Amino acid sequence: MTSISTAQVKLQQHREQFPALANKRYFNYGGQGPMPQATIDTIAQTISHIQQIGPFGSEAGAWLTAQMPTVRKAISSELSVTPDTISFTDNVTVGCNIALWGIHWQAGDHLLLSDCEHPGVVAASQEISRRFGVEVTTCPLQATLNDGDPVAVVAQNLRPQTRLVVLSHVFWNTGQVLPLDKIVEVCKNNNSLVLIDAAQSVGALPLNLAELGVDFYAFTGHKWLCGPEGVGGLYVRPESLESLHPTFIGLYGIMVDSQSRPVNWKPDARRYEISTPPYPLYLGLREAIAIHQQWGTPQERYSQICHNSEYLWRRLTALPHVKCLRTAPPECGIVSFQLTNHQPLKLLQFLDTQKILTRTLADPSCIRTTVHYLTLESEIDHLVEAVEKFLVNSQ
Repeated sequence: MTSISTAQVKLQQHREQFPALANKRYFNYGGQGPMPQATIDTIAQTISHIQQIGPFGSEAGAWLTAQMPTVRKAISSELSVTPDTISFTDNVTVGCNIALWGIHWQAGDHLLLSDCEHPGVVAASQEISRRFGVEVTTCPLQATLNDGDPVAVVAQNLRPQTRLVVLSHVFWNTGQVLPLDKIVEVCKNNNSLVLIDAAQSVGALPLNLAELGVDFYAFTGHKWLCGPEGVGGLYVRPESLESLHPTFIGLYGIMVDSQSRPVNWKPDARRYEISTPPYPLYLGLREAIAIHQQWGTPQERYSQICHNSEYLWRRLTALPHVKCLRTAPPECGIVSFQLTNHQPLKLLQFLDTQKILTRTLADPSCIRTTVHYLTLESEIDHLVEAVEKFLVNSQ
C-alpha cells in the first residue's frame, strides 16, 4: 500500500466521525462546518448530566467550573496564546461588536475598513459613525487579490486620527489571505488598534496570535472548527486590555466583594463575558477541536486544505466558461468562481439536486466553494464533473 493510499484510508476512517459527510458532498465549511458525532454526543450528555444533578445546584456549579477552563485551553492551543487572553462569545459578530463599541470614540476619530468586510461589521461601523461622529472609510483591498500590495494600500489609507483598523484575516468572498504581520506593523507605527474578523481563519490557518501582534481577534467555533453554532470567542492582546472597555457587562466579567457588590473587572479577557454561557455547546466545541488535533497539527491541516484547494482550482480553471477569482492557487480553503455565460444561482440550484452543497455570493457575484482537510479528492471530482455537466446541458 502506498503512502498516498494509506493517507486516504486514514482520512476515510477519520471522516466516519462526521455523520453529515456520509450522504452528501459538502463544500460549505466557510458557512458552517459539520459536527463530529463526539460533539453531538457531548452536548446531549452534558445537558442530561446537568439536569440529573440539578441545573442550579452546587454540584452542577462545581462541575461546570472545572470543565470550562479545559475549553479555554483547547481554544487557546489553536491560536498559540494563553487561556487568559480568550473571552467566550456567541460568534464573530458579537466579538467584533465588543471590540468596536468598547473603544472610547470621540468626534473626529477615523475608523478604517477594507472593502471586503462582512455586512454585520459594516453596519456596526456605520452606527458608530452616526452616534459618535466618527468618520468611517474603506480601503480597496479587493483589487489586490491577484495583483497589488495590500500592505501599501492600508498604509496609504491610514490617517493620524485612525483609532481602529478592521480587517478580515481571510476575506469571506474572495479567499484572499492578508499578510497580517506586515499590516499590523504598519498600523502599530500609526498608533492604530487592529481588530480582525477571523471567521474564515480560525480552524483553517495555523495561527500564532501572540507573534502577529493583533489587538483583537474575533472568531467562531461553528465554521472551520466544526463545532456547534452559538459559540465563539474574542482574543484580546494583554497590552490592549486596558484600552478596551467592556461592551456588555455581567456577573462573569466582574469581581465582587463579600456582599456581592461589583468592585472591579476581571483582570483578564473574562471581563468581556456576561453570564450563563451555553455550557454544553462549549464542551462540544472542545471535543471538535480534540478530533481535529487527533488528525494533525494546525500546520498539517492547513497543508492538506491548500492541497485540496489547489486541486479544485486547477480542475475548475481547466473548464471552459469558468473563471476562478484567483489567478493562482488559493492560500486557503476558499475557491470562488464565476460562470462567464450563466448566473451562479442556477448552478447552485443544480448542484443542490446532486447533493453537492455550495453557496452563492453577491459581491463579487460568484459561487463560493470551501474545502477542508476533511474533503476527499473524489468529492472534488464529483463537483467539477457536475459543473461541467451543467455547462453542457445549458448550451
